[in-house]
Amino acid sequence: MKRLVVIGAGTAGTMIVNKLSRELDDDWSITVVDRDDEHQYQPGFLFIPFGDYKPADVVRSRHAQIDDRATMVLESVDRVDADANSVVLMDGRTLEYDYLVIASGTHPNPAETPGLLGDEWRKSIFDFYTLEGATALHEALEDFTRGRLVVNIMETPIKCPVAPLEFAFLADSFFRQRGIRDQVELVYATPMPAVFTKPIAAERLGHLLDDRDIKVETDFYVERVEGTSLVSYDEREVDFDLLVTVPVNSGAEFVARSGLGDELNHVAVDKHTFLSKAHRNIFAIGDAADLPTSKAGSVAHFSVDVFVPNFIDYVAGRPMTEAFDGHANCFVESGDGKALLIDFNYDTEPLPGSYPVPGIGPFRLLTETVVNHIGKKAFKWTYWNVLLPGRPLPVPNRMSMAGKIQTNQGDDKT
Repeated sequence: MKRLVVIGAGTAGTMIVNKLSRELDDDWSITVVDRDDEHQYQPGFLFIPFGDYKPADVVRSRHAQIDDRATMVLESVDRVDADANSVVLMDGRTLEYDYLVIASGTHPNPAETPGLLGDEWRKSIFDFYTLEGATALHEALEDFTRGRLVVNIMETPIKCPVAPLEFAFLADSFFRQRGIRDQVELVYATPMPAVFTKPIAAERLGHLLDDRDIKVETDFYVERVEGTSLVSYDEREVDFDLLVTVPVNSGAEFVARSGLGDELNHVAVDKHTFLSKAHRNIFAIGDAADLPTSKAGSVAHFSVDVFVPNFIDYVAGRPMTEAFDGHANCFVESGDGKALLIDFNYDTEPLPGSYPVPGIGPFRLLTETVVNHIGKKAFKWTYWNVLLPGRPLPVPNRMSMAGKIQTNQGDDKT
C-alpha cells in the first residue's frame, strides 16, 4: 500500500484529495490532516465587515468537503521528519508517508510587528483576513462616523493581494451610502512603490483610488505601531482613528520546526511542478509554497489542475510533462455593485480585454462592470459545489492571450 499524506484541508488540499481519490487505485491510501473541522470560504471575509455576509455564510465542515475514500485526521502538526518520511502530530501520533503534500497555507501573524498587538488591538486596530477579525471589524464600522481610516499592508507577500484595495473601495462606497463620506478620510498605506505589483494594473487601480479621493502612501514599510500611529522605517508617521491592517503573512509554524521553509515559512519548490527543492517525495502547493505569483484561490485552483496529472505520472516513474505558468485571475470589487477582473501569470501582467471568450466575455478585464461583480458574488456557489469537489471548470489552467489587448507605453494595440 502506497501512502499519500496531505497536510492542510483548505482550498488546495481539499481539491487534491478529492481529485486524487478518483484517480488513484486501491493500492493507495490518502490521509489529510488539519487542526479543526471548519472550512472557511476566505474570499467571503471581505464582505463581512460591510454586513453583506454573516460568519455562518462562509463556514462549513471540512469533513463534508472531503471524499469518503480519504481519511481525515483532526489534529495540529508538530513537525515533518523528512528523513523518516513521517508527520508527527501534536498528540504524539505519527503518520508515515511515501509522498507528502504540504498545503497548509499562510496566515496573518500580527505578532511580527512591534506594537500591533498592543492596547489598541480590536479597539481601533482590526484585521479582516481572519473570521474573528472581520466579524469584530463589522461592529467597529457600524460605530465609525468620522475620522481617518487607514488601510495598511505590513509586508508582502500576502494572501489575496487585491483584497486591501477592495476593502478601500468598499469602504468608500459604504460611507457614501451612509451620507458621511465627507467626514471620513481614507488612506491606503502600502510597502510597495505602487498600489499593485504590475504597472498597467497599478495605473488603472491607482486612478480608481484617486477618483474616490483615497490618499495613497507608497513605500511605507511599518517598523512599529505606537498607539494610534504607524511608524515606518524611515520615521514617517501615519496617524489613524481606525486602522484596517493586513499583518505580515507567514506559513505554518511546523514548516519552520521541520526545517522546510524560508524566513516566512514558505516551502521552496520548483515553480512549475511544486516539487520540493530539497526532498524528492515532498510537494508544496497553494499559499504554502514560495511561488513568485499571487497567493490567491485561483492560483490554488490552477496549480492543482497541473499538479494532479503530474503527480500521477511522477509516482508511476514517468516524467512530469505539465508546467504551471503562474496563472492567476481575481475579481476586484470596486464598490457600488461593480468589479474589475485581472488575469495574469509569471510572465504577462494584467491587460485590458475580455474573458474568457474573446470579444464576448462576459467578463471585462481591468474595467468596472456589474457583470464582474455578479461573477465575484456567484463564485461562492461555484467554490462549494464545483471547485472543492474537484469538478472541472470551463477555464484553462494556462493563461491565454486570447481577448487581451496588449499595450505599449500606455497606448493600446491589438
